[in-house]
Amino acid sequence: MIHNSITLILTLSLLIWSSPYVAKSLRLPIPSVEIILGSIFAYFGFIVHNEHFNLIAEVGFLYLMFLAGMEVNLKQITNSPKDVIRKSMLFLFLITMFSILFGFIFELHLIVIISMPLISIGLLASLSKVYGKETSWIQLAFIAGVLGEVLSIAALTIFDAASTIGFSSELLVKIGYLLLFILVIYIIYKILHILFWWFPELKGILVPKVDTSSQDVRLAMSLFFILIAVMLALELELALGAFIAGIAISAFFHHEKALEEKMSSLGFGFLVPLFFIHVGASFDIKALVLESVVSGALLITMIMIVSRVFAAIVLQGISGAKDALRIALSLSMPLTLLVAVATIGYETKLLDLLTYYQLILASIFEILISMTAIKLLHSSTE
Repeated sequence: MIHNSITLILTLSLLIWSSPYVAKSLRLPIPSVEIILGSIFAYFGFIVHNEHFNLIAEVGFLYLMFLAGMEVNLKQITNSPKDVIRKSMLFLFLITMFSILFGFIFELHLIVIISMPLISIGLLASLSKVYGKETSWIQLAFIAGVLGEVLSIAALTIFDAASTIGFSSELLVKIGYLLLFILVIYIIYKILHILFWWFPELKGILVPKVDTSSQDVRLAMSLFFILIAVMLALELELALGAFIAGIAISAFFHHEKALEEKMSSLGFGFLVPLFFIHVGASFDIKALVLESVVSGALLITMIMIVSRVFAAIVLQGISGAKDALRIALSLSMPLTLLVAVATIGYETKLLDLLTYYQLILASIFEILISMTAIKLLHSSTE
């Protein structure tokens, strides 16, 4: 047991350190490489799942959602032209319609159809580090992505509850808790906005300019864990709490660039890579030889990407065809939510093992295809 733990620690340390070098040499996105290496090393027995690894990977996933929230400029979104918001909502609606249409045409499993319209901006946060968060298409992607993320997490929360307790009065109570939570968060946001407007010195107290005790990091981490605890108490999706915590830090302390850099360094340098490695390790390479695993995963991947590309036609008038395509691709990687749906479905026996493997593999294919395509598009415009 101790030997396995030592091997696991040494392997994870090696992968965290070496992944950027491997990604650079292979010209692949770092998250994709971390997933692939995690799968390979798990196959050869260097990565063995245990409760500690599973827990820290879960924290890595939640921290990724927290960082995604920190990338959100709430003021910019609320001040966005109505036309942008309207077209973003239409974009999300069309994704859902195309996903359902293609899903029924190819006779996919109902849970697979439900999972295909999901939107997650976790990897969009990674893209913003590469291409710059001020880039026009990144900003537009965040507007559509945040709207889609909130709706997707709400849908995931309802799906999680429905899969365990069924369609009953208890499910309605869960939905009520979710709506009440969002309402309370909105009221608190408005109150704090007014409070900080009247007493701006409070920000200096919470996040001092001259800080020798890392008070800014302590505040951010406290809020991160407090909202996760609230979600645990309400038995709602933890990712929503982490995401809102990040948005709160961005909304009230967006001017503190040093704080954003500190939190980002901790995440992308340690916790987030562990999550991606864990995702890779959860996929059994031997499943690749099973009939229809690869073909099924590719079909799901293509439907999800094509649905978003078709839907992005409504965004062309805002920033041009190439930017619309980039937005579609950047929102074609709901890795965290897709893995969550697959896991919930398999654990509740609503999905068979074959479909589970297809969804996990599709989440990997989406990253490889979308990030590579975005990189090629970027290179062609330089």
